Amino acid sequence: MSSTEEIMSTLKNATKFNGVASPSSVRATIVQASTVYNDTPATLEKAKKYIVEAASKGSELVVFPEAFIGGYPRGFRFGMAVGVFNEEGRDEFRKYHASAIQVPGPEVETLADLAGKNNVYLVMGAIEKDGYTLYCTALFFSPQGQFLGKHRKLMPTTLERCIWGQGDGSTIPVYDTPIGKLGAAICWENRMPLYRTALYAKGIEIYCAPTADGYKEWQSSMLHIAMEGGCFVLSACQFCQRKDFPEHPDYLFTDLDNNKEHDAIVSQGGSVIISPLGQVLAGPNFESEGLITADLDLGEIARAKLYFDVVGHYSKPDVLSLTVNEHPKKPVIFVSKVE
Repeated sequence: MSSTEEIMSTLKNATKFNGVASPSSVRATIVQASTVYNDTPATLEKAKKYIVEAASKGSELVVFPEAFIGGYPRGFRFGMAVGVFNEEGRDEFRKYHASAIQVPGPEVETLADLAGKNNVYLVMGAIEKDGYTLYCTALFFSPQGQFLGKHRKLMPTTLERCIWGQGDGSTIPVYDTPIGKLGAAICWENRMPLYRTALYAKGIEIYCAPTADGYKEWQSSMLHIAMEGGCFVLSACQFCQRKDFPEHPDYLFTDLDNNKEHDAIVSQGGSVIISPLGQVLAGPNFESEGLITADLDLGEIARAKLYFDVVGHYSKPDVLSLTVNEHPKKPVIFVSKVE
């Protein structure tokens, strides 16, 4: 086949997005794995291993769980109780802060380099530090080795609010890429109907859901979102055993399994990929670390939206509407004095 014939064959098997030819099928991989706690360089090495493996299988998109870089502190109490201030808790937070990363920063550059060398789009869950406040963040990278931007979790859940700050409307991106429009909602943000609606309004097609929720009931939420949004949903959760965490007598690991043996499962994963029509394409995996991979037929999006387009022909803006404030919210604004 001549080079011209090869190009024409590629274009025949492509779907046009905003006038740009895109492949009608995209191979996507979720990495279901645990952080190496209190060791960010080792966690980056682990991420590299899985990114290389996913790319070797032809994946064009690789999605990691919530807080993979820096760690999701499952069961950590940081010495907290109402009206109590605890020195051990302060020391624990000092270690946790040290494991977080600056955005941008050297770890972000490393991740961008990994995305570029392996020719993949990369969505990475990370704990971001901005001064001494931490944020639960999703980072986006292109196959050209570029850091595209970030989404900060808008509302941390329960005790997370004591250790993480809250995001604002300035980091709700949906990136228009050759493999589809890509965005993210982190963990229980997926239960926020208005946030989901904002993503739908931005045209999200590949909806990434990095999470720490490994409960089987979570699957129902992911199925609903795929059908509600008419989009592919990729839910990435860590699979963790007790031995993955540092030893500490104050940890409360899980209410599912009080087994304190090293091999006890404390986060059972459940990573899953679901089509816009509600078909489970891969997963859920509740058994082990590993890769969950599926081919996404982007033509399924149009098929799903024939009957239901939540922010299109099935919306009712004369009755129901949403306003999203995308301005950054800063606690202090300095107005320079004119000399």
